[in-house]
Amino acid sequence: MDTITIDGSHLTIEDIVAVARQGARVALAPSAKDAISTARRWVERIVEQGDPVYGINTGFGVFAEQRIPAEDSAKLSRNLILSHAVGTGAPLAEEVVRAAILVRANTLAKGYSGVRLAVVETLLALLNERVTPVVPSQGSLGSSGDLGPLSHLALVFTTDAEDREAESGLATYQGETLSGKEAMKRAGIDRLILGAKEGLAVNNGATFSAALGALAVYDAETLLHGADVSLALTLEAVMGCSAAFDERLHAARGHAGQMRVAAAIRELTAGSSLVDAYGRVQDAYSLRCAPQVQGIAWDTLVFVRNTIETEVNAATDNPLLFDPGVAVSGGNFHGEPVGVVMDILGIVMAEIASISERRTFRLTDGHLNADLPPMLVDRLSAAGLNSGLMMPQYTAASLVLENQTLATPDSVHSLPTSAEQEDHNANAMTAARHTREIVANTAHVLAIEIYTATRALHLRKRQDPQVQFGKGTAKAYQAVRSRVKYQPGDAWWAPEIDQVKALLLEKAFENLSDD
Repeated sequence: MDTITIDGSHLTIEDIVAVARQGARVALAPSAKDAISTARRWVERIVEQGDPVYGINTGFGVFAEQRIPAEDSAKLSRNLILSHAVGTGAPLAEEVVRAAILVRANTLAKGYSGVRLAVVETLLALLNERVTPVVPSQGSLGSSGDLGPLSHLALVFTTDAEDREAESGLATYQGETLSGKEAMKRAGIDRLILGAKEGLAVNNGATFSAALGALAVYDAETLLHGADVSLALTLEAVMGCSAAFDERLHAARGHAGQMRVAAAIRELTAGSSLVDAYGRVQDAYSLRCAPQVQGIAWDTLVFVRNTIETEVNAATDNPLLFDPGVAVSGGNFHGEPVGVVMDILGIVMAEIASISERRTFRLTDGHLNADLPPMLVDRLSAAGLNSGLMMPQYTAASLVLENQTLATPDSVHSLPTSAEQEDHNANAMTAARHTREIVANTAHVLAIEIYTATRALHLRKRQDPQVQFGKGTAKAYQAVRSRVKYQPGDAWWAPEIDQVKALLLEKAFENLSDD
């Protein structure tokens, strides 16, 4: 696998996935090393001059007016990390922590933060040696960034003169959960004593929120491709109408995502003998209006991706250092951009699951599925003795209802902190966590529809062996059948649905209409 080289400006979501999930190694560009070293010299000059500069020789938050002597710089940074590592809840997944480490390293690599080169190199060593700090998932407001999660991260790779193991946090290394001190020792990575400005540079910024956002964007795009396929499979299975996907119809409205979905359905179902075979004038909304519903998710994803990729290449701590060594205090740590786009992404992905579940319902209802058996039991004579796919639709409905709660926007909620100095908070981390849950739920809902539609198509083919599936849907059908064989009677459906979900997340349903 290629090494990802970071310079503070060109990190992509695909790079983040390669490091977080696939274990790609990371290196620092020479230009970034120069920028980091230059900014560090500026910090050292400010400390020597002694003029008050927030975060370098003052307290933090409500204590911004309190001057800190130069000889206490290391203590100031250490106290910041210790006092702010107060998260709670289940630990974040390893992939999230790895993504956050990469994003933070990239932020510092821009050369506006004033840290030593050793800080960034140590973060990269965590990734390359597979030391993953244990970081609680709850307790961040996303302003002033993800203070708590980043402080838990910092506990592992930073220390002080006393080097107490009890204050080193926890980390996983080679399958074991250890104290941070022990994990770093086994990996052969030296822990750092932070100096002036470095504590704040490490824990200031909506980094974990952005990391969650990057992974959610990547998965959402995969699921939107899957939603095109699940729609096409169901359209064929219920012998739906092609008119609703007419190119002229969607061009008349002009939304890019809507036109994209309609085009995908035309390509996937090209050559199908099932589409239009039932003689309906038009279909229910879950089929007829699917391009409109699923299309806006594609349009939204473009905006969200752009915002997240901007954020992971942003300088997000405070203050920032600019040539010729001027420290400017502001609010780049505020997680509002991430929180808002995560809420928006959560809403559209919840809608993807919602309309998918409605199609699964139609597939299993004997009054709505164009003369297929109720609940897609193998034969009418087996109805009652067999429940068929009754319960997978229940599961889909349950996940959709959960999504409807999770999709309630988080970024509109704020409570003041730090004695009203921080009087508007983004709630970005909660928004990102909830959207990640929505995306995971939506993956399962889509897998249920694909699984159900595939069974329905099997029954269609049995009714008429001359039936022709579409160019793309035939490939999707075969992809499912290669992993999951048809079972006539009731069976333990859950593991089979999980297999279909694995196919979905492995991108097996992308590019099916290509020759």
